[in-house]
Amino acid sequence: MARLAIQARDEASRARAGILRTAHGDVRTPAFVPLATKGTVKGLLAQEVADAGLDMVLGNTLHLLLSPGPELIERLGGLHRFMGWSGPIITDSGGFQVFSMGHGTVAEEIKGRGRPAPSHTGGSILEIAETGVRFRSYVDGGERVLTPEGSMAVQAALGSDLALAFDECTPFHVDREYTARSTERTHRWLERCRRWHERHAPAGQLLYGIVQGGVHEDLRRGSAQAVAASGCGGVAIGGSLGADKAQMYEVVSWAVDELDDGHESPPRHLLGIGEVDDLIRGVELGIDTFDCAMPTRLGRHGTALIADPKRRWRLDLSKGRWRESEEPLVEGCPCPACSTGLSRAYLSYLARAKELTGMRLLTLHNLTFVADLMSDLRLAIIAGRLAQTAAALRAGAAPGRARRSKRAGPGESHPST
Repeated sequence: MARLAIQARDEASRARAGILRTAHGDVRTPAFVPLATKGTVKGLLAQEVADAGLDMVLGNTLHLLLSPGPELIERLGGLHRFMGWSGPIITDSGGFQVFSMGHGTVAEEIKGRGRPAPSHTGGSILEIAETGVRFRSYVDGGERVLTPEGSMAVQAALGSDLALAFDECTPFHVDREYTARSTERTHRWLERCRRWHERHAPAGQLLYGIVQGGVHEDLRRGSAQAVAASGCGGVAIGGSLGADKAQMYEVVSWAVDELDDGHESPPRHLLGIGEVDDLIRGVELGIDTFDCAMPTRLGRHGTALIADPKRRWRLDLSKGRWRESEEPLVEGCPCPACSTGLSRAYLSYLARAKELTGMRLLTLHNLTFVADLMSDLRLAIIAGRLAQTAAALRAGAAPGRARRSKRAGPGESHPST
């Protein structure tokens, strides 16, 4: 049974606002999900993530399998207790790591950069077979195997609220024939995941199937139909989505076309997407939740998110031009970097010196920025003003004003850990 209660829809698009109910609390959708890949949003306490306005985080099966191991995490009370986060957690299945260890990121593929030869402990994929994936651990160089059932078992031990079925994240560069074979195998793996999950999953854990199919319309639509028919509680859209944004939006649209859009239709998650313009368009296309490393990675490398679409919403504080700037980072932003009155000069100094304080402050700022963006889109759907709000955000309006200009209504107060 679906656990997403739709509260409002946008008449001019597929956008919808709702409440995703999980065993560890509610997620206000549309929502952004920051990565806690190894059991932590890098540099931050769980409470700081919640205070920034985020309802859910994402942990990764493969990384937590290799270290510290699911047995230890389960013995210590599960991932929620282990990392001090009492809100909802979604766990990636490890399927994306199958792709990245073997082929690199989509960006690397498109730009033609090959993967460097792996070292003994560098991690590499050895074989993708019907049974699962054989790979070399990046932790100790040892040979390991991850199967659909194994991925489900790890996610059960972690105790996540939302578990993703094991899949192969089809590479961008492969031909249609390989993509078709890979997608069919992903569907067979989904059935194995579903059977294991029915028998052994922890109470309340929801299983998401993953739509693959590359950039081929019939394969994408067929995969979305297969996942929808599987009876999974949610649907994730993954894999290589195209060489540019226009193609990505088209591929996502094909998948969403095939999914149920009833009052309590299964929630839809878009894997690995988090650029500001992509979040806005993704919401319009009917996506409920997103995850991406972008906001936190940028923060750790000295870049802040600001309302400047001409510069891809980025402010690179490592540049010398900010060395003596007295300006605040963003006027009116409630994050610690802005609300305490720190200057761009100080934040630039921290970024250039690679001080941990700077990384933490900019990470918190970026997560606040994205949380405010998603809150504005959500409130706009509820108010019937999504087109106007989306246009303003694309034109450079600062996110967060809608939420901060009114008292939090039902479902709008920030959860705490």
